[in-house]
Amino acid sequence: MNKKINKPRHMGVYEAITSLNTVEECIALFDDLLSVAELRAMEQRYQVAQMLDEGMVYSAILEKTGASSATISRVNRSLQGSGGGYRTAFARTGGEEKA
Repeated sequence: MNKKINKPRHMGVYEAITSLNTVEECIALFDDLLSVAELRAMEQRYQVAQMLDEGMVYSAILEKTGASSATISRVNRSLQGSGGGYRTAFARTGGEEKA
C-alpha cells in the first residue's frame, strides 16, 4: 500500500538497515531504535502478514497472535496494495519466520 508521507523521509535509517549483514546486527539496531512496544507491534504485523499470505482466516490469526481485527485488516490491505514490501520480503526469505 502506498502511504502518503507528508514530510520528506530521512533516508539515513533505511540506508543503515540495508547496510547490516546479519540478523543479529538488525536486532541490535532495532533494539536501539524502537521501544519494546514498537518492536513487538512490528513483529506482530509481520507474523500476521505471513499468516494471511498462507491463507489463514482472521479468527485463527487473532487467536494465534493476539492481533486485533483492525490490525489484521490493516495488514491485509497492505498485502493487497501496491507497495509490495511484504511480498518482496517473503520472496527473499521464503516467507519463513526466522528464530
